[in-house]
Amino acid sequence: MTKYIHELFLIISNGVVAHCDAPEAWQMGFQDPATPVMEGIIFFHNYLMFFLIVIGTLVFYLLAQIIRNFTEDKVKVPNKFTHSSTLEIAWTILPALVLLLIAIPSFTLLYSLDELVDPVITVKIIGHQWYWSYEYSDYATLPGGSTLAYDSYMTPTDELGAPGAFRLLEVDNRFILPTNTHIRLLITSADVLHSWAVPSLGIKMDATPGRLSQTSLFIKRTGAYYGQCSEICGVNHAFMPIVVRTAPANVFAEWLFLKFDHKLKLS
Repeated sequence: MTKYIHELFLIISNGVVAHCDAPEAWQMGFQDPATPVMEGIIFFHNYLMFFLIVIGTLVFYLLAQIIRNFTEDKVKVPNKFTHSSTLEIAWTILPALVLLLIAIPSFTLLYSLDELVDPVITVKIIGHQWYWSYEYSDYATLPGGSTLAYDSYMTPTDELGAPGAFRLLEVDNRFILPTNTHIRLLITSADVLHSWAVPSLGIKMDATPGRLSQTSLFIKRTGAYYGQCSEICGVNHAFMPIVVRTAPANVFAEWLFLKFDHKLKLS
């Protein structure tokens, strides 16, 4: 029980818990994946790089050979054939085979992005100028018919309390989600176009006014995941960060109970 209380305190507090899922200076690669989708994206990127390197090396080798062998001082005369069935078959079949090898994992990944597994919980995300709102509408309603919801604003630089906190990335209320749980996200906007993007989770979904977009999420480990609005939405576009904090399902349930209890006392 003491362990659960400690984990619950880490969730509710805005102290920095983990830095491995946030951008780093001079970062050249992906952030650590926390979802199967992001793992698939990284795998496909590395898989695709093999073909890019092989094809690029071959092209540069041919260019280098042309430059080396057909300079003015060597006066080499190239072959003047105008037709070759072997070459035509080769440069038709080989590119088609490469495209097929790329298309199979690509379409598989694309299908997984749109696949909606039977969700355990549904959470609504609403973009505003310039903050995010989160609504847990699957659970008991509060007096007056309202559901559990809260706003998430960027923490000003002069109010960053925890040592090592990320400037322009911390928020006053983190988005709390359970791990190892199928989650459905409903994303929309109250004013202009926004985009809810968290790199470690492999998600970037536009928030469009008047339209409710949905996507699925399955987070495999606990942590704090940082993201930002990825659609230019006005003068303070750069100041509406996202922080997702995950915890085991039982700890998430305890947090949810405390939130409801607090709201009931205020109502």
